[in-house]
Amino acid sequence: MNYSKHIQTMCPLSSGGIHQNAPIPEEGLWIHAKEIKDISGLTHGVGTCAPQQGACKLTLNIKNGIIEEALVETVGCSGMTHSAAMAGEILPGKTILEALNTDLVCDAINVAMRELFLQIVYGRSQSAFSLNGLEIGAGLEDLGKGLSSQVGTIYSTRAKGPRYLNVAEGYITKLALDQNKEIIGYEYVAIGKMMADIKKGINPADAIAQNTKKYGRFDDAVSVIDPRKE
Repeated sequence: MNYSKHIQTMCPLSSGGIHQNAPIPEEGLWIHAKEIKDISGLTHGVGTCAPQQGACKLTLNIKNGIIEEALVETVGCSGMTHSAAMAGEILPGKTILEALNTDLVCDAINVAMRELFLQIVYGRSQSAFSLNGLEIGAGLEDLGKGLSSQVGTIYSTRAKGPRYLNVAEGYITKLALDQNKEIIGYEYVAIGKMMADIKKGINPADAIAQNTKKYGRFDDAVSVIDPRKE
């Protein structure tokens, strides 16, 4: 340790105000986190790339400072989706400090990692008050039974109004309109469940029919349109 000449000439004094760092909630316990291995929890981070052309939602399950589970969901440019594939291989097994200082290929994923790091080291995790935290695999629960990301895609213009294209339930095939041409419901296909049925050997046409559902006052519609064509 090198000290400047000015410091060397000072006389030593004792400090009486020695206090522990503030504890943070982690998996049902209050932890005085002093090292990376003291950090545990499951939480999410969201980031955008520099031109804000795309966004990433990153979910990590961390045990004793090490990333045990990673879920990378992206919306935006095609390059980002491929970057997510690489990030999914890079993240597990790294400490959160290593991950913070690793190139995760896409700006949005790097920003999401930074935001997630800030949350978890300050005790703002989803599992902060869950005793023993969440098991490895809990990240998949966000995806539901079909293991497919929930994506909302709504397009609208002043001249022609809104078009629902994708919602949490799935891919929109029809919009139900009332007499004022306001949307009162929709028909959708649950893509994740449909693909699971096709993998089981069900005929694709039958799989689509089995996983096509209605929402809202669809049966009360005065007219129905295809939002991608009309």
